[in-house]
Amino acid sequence: MFLFQHTPESEPGSLSYLLGCVGQGLGIAVDVHQDEIDLYMKVAEQKGIKIAYVIDTHVHADHFTGGYDLAQRSGAHYALHKDSPAQCEFIPLDDHQIIKAGNVEVEILYTPGHTDDSITLMVTDRSRSDEPWFLVTGHTLFVGSVGRPDLKGRAEEMAHKLYESIHERILPLPDIIEILPGAQAGSVCGAGISGKPMSTLGFEKRYNPTLKLDRDAFVKQVVGAVLPEPEEMKKIVNFNINPTKGI
Repeated sequence: MFLFQHTPESEPGSLSYLLGCVGQGLGIAVDVHQDEIDLYMKVAEQKGIKIAYVIDTHVHADHFTGGYDLAQRSGAHYALHKDSPAQCEFIPLDDHQIIKAGNVEVEILYTPGHTDDSITLMVTDRSRSDEPWFLVTGHTLFVGSVGRPDLKGRAEEMAHKLYESIHERILPLPDIIEILPGAQAGSVCGAGISGKPMSTLGFEKRYNPTLKLDRDAFVKQVVGAVLPEPEEMKKIVNFNINPTKGI
């Protein structure tokens, strides 16, 4: 298996990914920005792989997605959660659906809270083990923090969903699983995010302060966090819902 993690110049708080199977020449790109499309095409060519799927973990509010355009250029399937508000053509992903790229399998976990369409990707490399290796958590769980629930309104309702997603879908998984988030320090999509771009579930269970809170305290803290709105958020969201119209 290969894994490429990248921080785009346009949004140094964000993280995007290309992962997959070199042996069978297939890859999956995740949360790619507009200014990363050429880079991801180049990396895929260098590794000798075809990008089979391009996935956005949710409709982002902090950057212009390159997901749809990368899929068009690479001949990949563009994939979003089935309840995504996107108005472009995409493959609808359901909870527990399996996406394959050679020996690499991605199980879709529906984890609403940051947005209604948020998903987490649970990745297994079958050439090494039948147990999952890592999670690409999007903006649901960060290193040292969690996603903000207020960008689409209904902050308290979404905070309860976020609590349930994290405590019922993610935290019961084995401690050895790695966490690869969609953002790091500098992002406005969560408060107190670490600058370290990866962790393990066991470490986060022990040292992520938000995960130690009961439901009421969790909701109070994440709703009460004062964070600025992403610049050009309305324009970004409108584009990400329908990227065929252009920026």
